[in-house]
Amino acid sequence: MPDETPMPPLSESRSVYLRFKRVFGDASATVRPNARKNRAPAGESVPYGLGRDPKGISSVMDALTNDLGWSGSLAKSDLMLAWREIAGDETAEHSHPTEITDSVLSVQCDSTAWATQLRLMRSMIMTRIANEYPEAGIQSIRFLAPDAPSWKRGSRSIPGRGPRDTYG
Repeated sequence: MPDETPMPPLSESRSVYLRFKRVFGDASATVRPNARKNRAPAGESVPYGLGRDPKGISSVMDALTNDLGWSGSLAKSDLMLAWREIAGDETAEHSHPTEITDSVLSVQCDSTAWATQLRLMRSMIMTRIANEYPEAGIQSIRFLAPDAPSWKRGSRSIPGRGPRDTYG
């Protein structure tokens, strides 16, 4: 004969829990529907999970420069450094880029003849810049000839209009 010891009466909370367990099933025994989606495919590192594998430094730096808005400035500096490849060796010996202001590249030339020659090559240079450095945003190029000497400053100049102001 089995030992029939009376079971203590169930508390209301315990009885509700057991009833829900019968109706809805045991939570530890069932498989959650999203559990299979979160598994890492074969070949990926499991400790990091999906999308957490280490990335190359170049992709991290590209994302950083894009997020901070540096891509345009970096493209402009790359353009300035690559002037020899853009213009050619002989042309680069007689010209150098000085600044980029309001999407205009200023190039200082050794002589007016070189400035004229580069003005004739403007479309070829602009095409190379647009193809190789689109992030720089260069819209036009200004070729500067060497400045002519000015006699408006110095030890013997005077302020104002000079002798013309007495004639009139």
